[in-house]
Amino acid sequence: MSTAGNGSPGMRMGRPFGIPVYVSPTWLIVAGLITVVVQPQVADGLPGHSEPVTYAVALIFAVLLYLSVLLHELAHCVVAKRYGLPVRRITLYMLGGVSEIEREPETAGREFAIAFAGPLVSLGLAGVGYALSEFVLPPYGVLSVLVWELWTSNLIVGVFNLLPGLPLDGGRILRAAVWKVAGSSVTGTTVAAWVGRALAVAVISIPLLFYLMAGQPPSIWGLVWTLILASFIWMGASQALRVARVRARLPQLRARLLARRAIEVTADVPLSEALRRAQEAGAGAVVIVDHEGRPTAIVNEAAVNATPEHRRPWISVGAVARTLEPALVLGADLEGESLLDAMRNSPAGEYLLVERGGEIYGVLATSDVNRVFTGV
Repeated sequence: MSTAGNGSPGMRMGRPFGIPVYVSPTWLIVAGLITVVVQPQVADGLPGHSEPVTYAVALIFAVLLYLSVLLHELAHCVVAKRYGLPVRRITLYMLGGVSEIEREPETAGREFAIAFAGPLVSLGLAGVGYALSEFVLPPYGVLSVLVWELWTSNLIVGVFNLLPGLPLDGGRILRAAVWKVAGSSVTGTTVAAWVGRALAVAVISIPLLFYLMAGQPPSIWGLVWTLILASFIWMGASQALRVARVRARLPQLRARLLARRAIEVTADVPLSEALRRAQEAGAGAVVIVDHEGRPTAIVNEAAVNATPEHRRPWISVGAVARTLEPALVLGADLEGESLLDAMRNSPAGEYLLVERGGEIYGVLATSDVNRVFTGV
């Protein structure tokens, strides 16, 4: 489960519960590998069947396994939506699935419910499959082999995801527990992320230790998959640590404290003259107003810096300004995550800050906000 992710997610497959689902091209690679790896087990369970048939059954298993992963991720997302959290999409990729939930839950209890929903579905599927294998289906046959492979795989997925380290679901459960005890989501994230890093080391070291104790060389394929899995856990835990550091600085993020004083000019004023007035007034921003004093645009700092000094007397200030859209006008009282959400909804270089009565308070520059998080 994740709370981030941009770029091309892959091929769109549908919108169950209104949630876009994508399949990454990397899934095709893994589906092929799963088919090759599982085929011998399928052949053992289907004596007398030809090799093409056993490969076809193994491929069907690979597809059904990812459908199980999709159900796992949908469980996270459905619970998140129930709590009013927006879900961007689900992506099925090489190592399973990622749910992109755009905001953190407000309480530790909700964090636990969202995190536990996925493994609960996987373990539930394993239980149903086990019951079918033991009490309903015959011991041999294509359906019996498929159900057996699926319930054992879902059991592994469910148990593995409950391991207590980020970015696994068990890490989010640990985060919720520490959050509840310590009263801080940042502390919960930090503890669960460091446990995740330790888990990544264990994923590599424990199998190698067993091989050494047995006096056998490790399997090349097993070693490759172990390294991939450990890298995934380590990078996810490291990303969680960075997020925790960002969230620790959120109390410093207050629009009023970061605002630049602004002067007001009309659009026809030469750029050089507007800059002279701003310097004289000790202001760091320029707001363009109409002849009735209503703000219509904000001068873009990047555009000003890109304009050579010798041209500034001949260019009107309106030529280097961005028209004020409603989303670029923010309340001066915004702070923390609410301020970040408002900025994410409409990315820009500058925002106009206004009082509750509509009076201009100043200008908030994105570069000033970024400096709060420099070094995170």
